[in-house]
Amino acid sequence: VQLQASGGGLVQPGGSLRLSCAASGSIASINTMGWYRQAPGKQRELVASITNAGRPNYADSVKGRFTISRDNAKNTVSLQMNSLKPEDTAVYYCNIRSILSATYNFWGQGTLVTVSS
Repeated sequence: VQLQASGGGLVQPGGSLRLSCAASGSIASINTMGWYRQAPGKQRELVASITNAGRPNYADSVKGRFTISRDNAKNTVSLQMNSLKPEDTAVYYCNIRSILSATYNFWGQGTLVTVSS
Protein backbone atom coordinates (compact mmCIF):
# COMPACT_ATOMS: atom_id res chain seq x y z
CA VAL A 1 0.00 0.00 0.00
CA GLN A 2 1.29 3.45 -0.91
CA LEU A 3 0.03 6.73 0.49
CA GLN A 4 0.68 10.02 -1.29
CA ALA A 5 -0.03 13.14 0.73
CA SER A 6 -0.18 16.72 -0.48
CA GLY A 7 -1.34 20.16 0.55
CA GLY A 8 1.01 21.33 3.28
CA GLY A 9 2.55 24.76 3.37
CA LEU A 10 2.91 28.03 5.21
CA VAL A 11 -0.20 29.80 6.47
CA GLN A 12 -0.86 32.67 8.84
CA PRO A 13 -2.66 32.13 12.14
CA GLY A 14 -6.38 31.99 11.55
CA GLY A 15 -5.91 30.75 8.02
CA SER A 16 -6.92 27.51 6.34
CA LEU A 17 -5.24 24.62 4.57
CA ARG A 18 -6.50 21.42 3.04
CA LEU A 19 -4.48 18.21 3.11
CA SER A 20 -5.19 15.33 0.78
CA CYS A 21 -3.97 11.77 0.67
CA ALA A 22 -4.45 9.07 -1.93
CA ALA A 23 -3.99 5.39 -1.16
CA SER A 24 -3.09 2.84 -3.79
CA GLY A 25 -2.33 -0.84 -3.83
CA SER A 26 -4.14 -3.52 -1.84
CA ILE A 27 -6.80 -1.60 0.08
CA ALA A 28 -8.45 -3.51 2.90
CA SER A 29 -12.22 -3.75 2.68
CA ILE A 30 -12.54 -2.52 6.27
CA ASN A 31 -10.15 0.29 7.05
CA THR A 32 -9.63 3.53 8.85
CA MET A 33 -7.80 6.40 7.22
CA GLY A 34 -6.44 9.23 9.24
CA TRP A 35 -4.01 12.03 9.83
CA TYR A 36 -1.36 12.16 12.51
CA ARG A 37 1.11 14.92 13.22
CA GLN A 38 4.48 15.27 14.83
CA ALA A 39 5.84 18.56 16.05
CA PRO A 40 9.56 19.04 16.76
CA GLY A 41 10.51 17.33 20.00
CA LYS A 42 7.09 15.76 20.44
CA GLN A 43 5.58 12.36 19.83
CA ARG A 44 3.40 11.64 16.87
CA GLU A 45 -0.26 12.13 17.73
CA LEU A 46 -3.60 11.42 16.15
CA VAL A 47 -5.28 14.44 14.59
CA ALA A 48 -8.34 12.84 13.03
CA SER A 49 -9.43 9.55 11.54
CA ILE A 50 -12.42 8.23 9.65
CA THR A 51 -13.65 4.71 9.05
CA ASN A 52 -14.75 3.51 5.64
CA ALA A 53 -18.28 3.66 7.08
CA GLY A 54 -17.76 7.41 7.48
CA ARG A 55 -17.41 7.68 11.24
CA PRO A 56 -14.94 10.42 12.21
CA ASN A 57 -12.82 10.77 15.29
CA TYR A 58 -10.98 13.96 16.29
CA ALA A 59 -8.36 14.97 18.79
CA ASP A 60 -9.82 17.41 21.31
CA SER A 61 -7.34 20.06 20.20
CA VAL A 62 -8.80 20.22 16.68
CA LYS A 63 -12.51 19.65 17.27
CA GLY A 64 -14.57 22.37 15.67
CA ARG A 65 -11.67 23.55 13.52
CA PHE A 66 -10.70 20.53 11.41
CA THR A 67 -12.92 18.33 9.28
CA ILE A 68 -11.91 14.94 7.91
CA SER A 69 -13.59 13.38 4.91
CA ARG A 70 -12.98 10.51 2.53
CA ASP A 71 -13.94 9.20 -0.86
CA ASN A 72 -14.08 5.42 -0.76
CA ALA A 73 -14.35 5.09 -4.52
CA LYS A 74 -11.06 6.96 -4.96
CA ASN A 75 -9.40 5.75 -1.72
CA THR A 76 -8.67 9.29 -0.70
CA VAL A 77 -8.86 11.13 2.61
CA SER A 78 -8.81 14.87 3.14
CA LEU A 79 -8.35 17.13 6.12
CA GLN A 80 -9.79 20.62 6.00
CA MET A 81 -8.01 22.73 8.58
CA ASN A 82 -9.54 26.07 9.56
CA SER A 83 -8.67 28.61 12.22
CA LEU A 84 -5.12 27.35 12.27
CA LYS A 85 -2.95 28.13 15.27
CA PRO A 86 0.84 28.20 15.64
CA GLU A 87 0.58 25.05 17.75
CA ASP A 88 -0.78 23.21 14.73
CA THR A 89 2.66 23.48 13.16
CA ALA A 90 3.93 19.97 12.52
CA VAL A 91 4.64 17.36 9.91
CA TYR A 92 1.33 15.71 9.07
CA TYR A 93 1.25 12.04 8.13
CA CYS A 94 -1.48 10.15 6.35
CA ASN A 95 -2.24 6.67 7.66
CA ILE A 96 -4.37 3.69 6.74
CA ARG A 97 -4.98 0.74 9.03
CA SER A 98 -7.38 -2.13 9.34
CA ILE A 99 -8.84 -4.19 12.18
CA LEU A 100 -8.58 -7.18 9.85
CA SER A 101 -4.84 -7.37 10.40
CA ALA A 102 -2.48 -5.90 12.96
CA THR A 103 0.20 -5.60 10.29
CA TYR A 104 -2.03 -3.58 7.97
CA ASN A 105 -0.76 -0.19 9.02
CA PHE A 106 0.81 2.11 6.44
CA TRP A 107 2.12 5.66 6.44
CA GLY A 108 2.55 8.39 3.90
CA GLN A 109 5.69 10.46 3.55
CA GLY A 110 4.52 13.43 5.62
CA THR A 111 3.75 16.98 4.64
CA LEU A 112 4.85 20.04 6.58
CA VAL A 113 2.30 22.52 7.87
CA THR A 114 3.70 25.75 9.27
CA VAL A 115 1.42 28.27 10.95
CA SER A 116 3.26 31.51 11.43
CA SER A 117 2.90 35.21 10.84
